[in-house]
Amino acid sequence: MSKHSNVLQFDTVVIGGGIAGLWLSNRLNSAGYNNLLLEQSGLGDQQSVASQGMIHGGMKYALAGALTGASEAIADMPKHWADCLAGQGDVDLRGASVLSQHFYMWASPSVTARVTTFFASKALRGRVDNLSADQYPPLLQAAQRKFDVYKLVDVVLDVPSVVKTLRNNLPQNCRLIDWQKARLVRTGDRVHLEISSAEGVTKICAQRFMFTAGKGNQALLEKIDCRAPEMQTRPLQQVMVKHNLGYEFYGHCLGTDKTPRLTISSHPTQDGEMVWYLGGSLAEKGVALNAEDLIQAAQKELAELMPWIDLSQAQWATLNIDRAEPKQHNFARPDKAFTGRAEGVSNVYVGWPTKLTLAPNMAAEILAQLQADQIAPSHRQSACDFLPEATLAPTPWQLAFAAKGASS
Repeated sequence: MSKHSNVLQFDTVVIGGGIAGLWLSNRLNSAGYNNLLLEQSGLGDQQSVASQGMIHGGMKYALAGALTGASEAIADMPKHWADCLAGQGDVDLRGASVLSQHFYMWASPSVTARVTTFFASKALRGRVDNLSADQYPPLLQAAQRKFDVYKLVDVVLDVPSVVKTLRNNLPQNCRLIDWQKARLVRTGDRVHLEISSAEGVTKICAQRFMFTAGKGNQALLEKIDCRAPEMQTRPLQQVMVKHNLGYEFYGHCLGTDKTPRLTISSHPTQDGEMVWYLGGSLAEKGVALNAEDLIQAAQKELAELMPWIDLSQAQWATLNIDRAEPKQHNFARPDKAFTGRAEGVSNVYVGWPTKLTLAPNMAAEILAQLQADQIAPSHRQSACDFLPEATLAPTPWQLAFAAKGASS
């Protein structure tokens, strides 16, 4: 791969086509940078399409009884995303779908007093509303009993539609890369990309390469012999419940842990049914269980929390997913999006938004770094037509319930 039949020059090359990379590419394109986005499987694959789609303002991180760095760092994110959904933000998301304008919290009896006191505090006024029985979402109304229910300003997005909209905003340079035919080459403190094809070897140069591949960032750094920034993963095993009960629900059930006892989001399927996607403590603790035992634990949890619904005809499946983050002391949760330079390399940035909500922050920080490095946009566009266009990844529930052997 030493003889180059073609050399392509870009201002920026983004490697990783999840929402982080797509959002960043939207910002770069709007600013006039000659940008190429490369994805190795499907756009949104892994972390993005496995997200529950919550654009939250941090309330679920405030359950210890006080507002934390994490909750305050993202307090303005619902408004930022709402502006983009209205076509008035830094990225145009008018093609994306909103599944719910609100997220709900309700408390199990053991924590009702503590939560009620906390949510009544002055610090949370305007961010959390206590609901009367006639304001409950239909799933909780069906119980015909009193709950402590709170409505948050958090929005729930249809993540596949967000990925599709971000992709549609971009020009043709959103391409699929096959690492069996490509390699990152480091020469001194700079990196370039070489891709082989039937026509020969194409050398792709950029003033800045940007790794936004989530868990894949570590492998990309290893390709260029970089040990930093280091990464940590926070594994989950989520449960998917496909049913035809008709209840859409988006909410956290609060327990004694800082993490919600159970988080439920609802996602429509192509056959008109619904999938409940279960996160929270159930998904975190579920990592230690096999799929069958976790499904049994989820069935027990739902029967205890929602004894008025009948899931006897539901289909069940699980999904293992690793959330990737920059390494933190004592495995702490990062408060903010992370951007940094690859150690010893002058033209590579590495970014982790750390959560879906903070993708705009990560992009903004990288654009600020470009300006600080005096990397100006060229306001031109290079073509990369020899690579196939990247397409959208399927959702986990599409894969799980289309496959044979989904548990029932």
